[in-house]
Amino acid sequence: MKTLKTIMMALSLAAAPAAVLAQAAAPAPVPAVTTPEAATTPVSPTAAATPGATSATPDAKEVAKANTAPAYAKIAPSADIGQPIEGGFKIQPQVTSVGEDAQWFHNVVLMPIITVICIFVLVLLIYVAFRYRAARNPIPSKTSHNTLIEIVWTLAPVLILLVIAVPSIQLLAKQYAPPKADLTVKVIGNQWYWTYQYPDNGDFELVSNMLKEGVRKPEDGPRLLAVDERMVVPVGAVVKLIVTSNDVIHSFAVPAFWTKMDAVPGRLNETGFKADRPGVYYGQCSELCGARHGFMPIAVDVVSREQFAAWVASKGGTMPGAAPVANPDATTPASPATAGPAAPAAPGLAAPAPAIPATGAAPATTSQAATANQGSQP
Repeated sequence: MKTLKTIMMALSLAAAPAAVLAQAAAPAPVPAVTTPEAATTPVSPTAAATPGATSATPDAKEVAKANTAPAYAKIAPSADIGQPIEGGFKIQPQVTSVGEDAQWFHNVVLMPIITVICIFVLVLLIYVAFRYRAARNPIPSKTSHNTLIEIVWTLAPVLILLVIAVPSIQLLAKQYAPPKADLTVKVIGNQWYWTYQYPDNGDFELVSNMLKEGVRKPEDGPRLLAVDERMVVPVGAVVKLIVTSNDVIHSFAVPAFWTKMDAVPGRLNETGFKADRPGVYYGQCSELCGARHGFMPIAVDVVSREQFAAWVASKGGTMPGAAPVANPDATTPASPATAGPAAPAAPGLAAPAPAIPATGAAPATTSQAATANQGSQP
């Protein structure tokens, strides 16, 4: 009996290593554990498309290729155009066809007529005062009327007014005719700054405030006319202005464009211009609107179409017909027609992060208040 037990124990010891090897060859299934960081981190499309990529960040060459648009550089103003001339009393040099017509009308028609009438009336007054003074006419004249003189002084003013009225009405019709615009800018007056919106270029918005002394630099423009954000338009383009106000009545006026339009709350007024010469052009609010009415300047950059496109891109806008620039690090959402239902998350595991839609650069807006410039008062 003892011998039988010994044999059984020996057989058991001999079979033990085989059982251990069998268990090691077929281990029990172990659930995979995924860390939340690994599950929620989206993979950059650039890294996924590049074989052997080790980083999700695009390299400098790819970024440089993406930024192919030239950078916009603010142009410096010129002292001989677009701003008041010290000691000058003439109309500013005009850069629009309407302004050139108005300047011609002023210089060639109005000024000669006004000069001739003023000289004639002055000479007539001097002659009458000298010729018919009491010392030379002790017996006053009893003339009651003169038909010829009455006809002359009635017809002459009528003819003069007709000469003035015909080109004047033509000029007004041309100035306020609704333009067939290449570009639309909405101008909004506020106490005491301007807001510019570009609905044709992504509907981005600018807020333009006067630069105070201590902040203003010489290249920004003259004192009381320099602003932090200028309106920018392309040269040779017909620009339609839709003018309104958020508070009280203002008036948008740029003398070099021969443009002036009231900004009335609750009303949209329309005018336009076509600038034929690049440069910086200044204007001011021309309707008394409160305590800081005199500190509400206007500045307009007229640039080439290439510079305008670069400026629009720098503000996050788009040119008409151009697709918005997509963020390369954003994940493009799946199309509803091809995307299947999302798989439910396994119990105890972190749910995957939602896809981030591809969006262009956010519109660059300025929310600066009218008194936000740091520095001394103007």
